[in-house]
Amino acid sequence: CILSSALLEVNMRVAAIAACTLALCHVSTAFTTAGFSTTFLTKPSTAVSGRAAPVLRQRGGMAARMSAEDCACTIVGAGRIGQTLQGFGKDAGFEDTLVKRGEKIPADGSGPIYVCTRNDALDAVIDECPPNRRSDLVFYGQNGYIEDFLTKKGVFSDSTKVLVYMAVAKLGEKPTDGITDLNPEGLTAATGKWAGQVAARLKNGDMTCNVLDEDKFRASMMEKLMWISAFMLLGVHHGGITVGEVESKHKADFSKMVTEMAACLKEERGIQLTDGTVERLCAYARSVAHFPTALKEFEWRNQFWLDISRAREAAGKPDLTPLHTELLLKARADGHVKFD
Repeated sequence: CILSSALLEVNMRVAAIAACTLALCHVSTAFTTAGFSTTFLTKPSTAVSGRAAPVLRQRGGMAARMSAEDCACTIVGAGRIGQTLQGFGKDAGFEDTLVKRGEKIPADGSGPIYVCTRNDALDAVIDECPPNRRSDLVFYGQNGYIEDFLTKKGVFSDSTKVLVYMAVAKLGEKPTDGITDLNPEGLTAATGKWAGQVAARLKNGDMTCNVLDEDKFRASMMEKLMWISAFMLLGVHHGGITVGEVESKHKADFSKMVTEMAACLKEERGIQLTDGTVERLCAYARSVAHFPTALKEFEWRNQFWLDISRAREAAGKPDLTPLHTELLLKARADGHVKFD
């Protein structure tokens, strides 16, 4: 009886395995018909521990870029951000190519090319990038408005953009994620060809990243431009106080400036921000309350708003961001920023 029961259990398990195999074959056939091939990894999936996970791979070598997989990549810039990303990859078993100042991006490489440089280095990086690899560029962490610049350089449409809410205080230290009391899912976002890979790379470092379509990403990008333009200007105006002090002591001025900026974006750029912008940005300010304030990279930040104000003035239209204009002109008069 014991032997019969054991044989019966074995037969049942064999039948179950056969049924699963047949089902997987049907799945594989369906994906192949749709233009995909299925590969079963021998490495256990993190979702179902101990079992092989099917991973969709589109034909034509588009594996990692069409899925949320991490992969080896090229990183331009060996500063805090670049080395942090390299560390995330190393911890996951990937060997990235780190391109330092004066070095060339490999023409025969593959995978995303993270550009982790300051805005003023972007022109040279794009020019020196091999033409066949420009669609792999990932613009990571540049503060300010770079969309028009990337469009003029011919790389906006095909590139990947990342809005980074991540701070690395010192080289080698664990970064601070952009998680706030209003956005526990994090504020960092990516859009474009390699957005899924970016999210996977950050996940390897226990960081958050939201993959957005272009319109939602643009709205989020503008929110961060508003944050850095308004907080830095108000901080300088009030004597160089910290971001946290601006939020706690001058929130009314910040709210007024951001509300004007949002109206400006809607009228001049057709960009509609979602409700709760002021509170979202104040919540982020509280998470980085110790940050100092200064008017840096003017041509990439506050100049965006000033250019719109001047263009409207020339056309006989009212200024949509009068508080920003007033405080910016005073900052110039006080020697905190230079512009014509």
